[in-house]
Amino acid sequence: MDPYALKTLNAERRARRAAILVTDLGDGRDRIVREGDQVAGELGQAIAKAFRSGSSGSVEAEGRTFFLNAHLPQPRLMVIGAVHISQALAPMAKIAGYPVEIVDPRTAFATPDRFPDVALHAEWPEDVLKRQPLDSYTALAAVTHDPKIDDFALKAALDANCFYVGALGSRKTHAKRVERLLALGASADQIARIHAPIGLDIGAASPAEIAVAILAQTIHAFRSRGLEAKGAAA
Repeated sequence: MDPYALKTLNAERRARRAAILVTDLGDGRDRIVREGDQVAGELGQAIAKAFRSGSSGSVEAEGRTFFLNAHLPQPRLMVIGAVHISQALAPMAKIAGYPVEIVDPRTAFATPDRFPDVALHAEWPEDVLKRQPLDSYTALAAVTHDPKIDDFALKAALDANCFYVGALGSRKTHAKRVERLLALGASADQIARIHAPIGLDIGAASPAEIAVAILAQTIHAFRSRGLEAKGAAA
């Protein structure tokens, strides 16, 4: 690999940004393509697919053979609220390959005995996110139902372009949330990205069922990144 390409790739990985090393198998030349870079034609389509799947492999494009070595940050899930839904969601997400962190300043809820083997922060989201900024490979689920806790985290997730942002509450509750987020400086387009009510509509009733709906929606959001804007099929 070209030393400059390796240096660039390592810098992207440290910053939790996705990149693909594209190697022309005909002449051995390498180049780095960052997520969001515009690449036209068949090769561009293959690269976009690799960014969604995270899979590496050879592709035929424009009469040449390329090897795409995909390097994607591991998607993670930040849950705001140490509630019953979170207790069910944390182990499910871990099994699905999404490391989970729980944030809730209410120390009566955010306890290790309720969340064993989970990264737990009994702090305000403002303090946690200052140390651990969100990014586009983070999903955020706000489930406290308390604006004092949820709203800051939701605004931070929108500003960081998290790939999934969901919030617990009815449509009436969300309408009031929209007003608060607008007052915090969020745009209407940003707010439209929030999944509220949270989770896929599967008729979920219990905390465990709601957790399944949230995780399924999170996975769908991750695997369909970029498709909505293009109107493409998954």
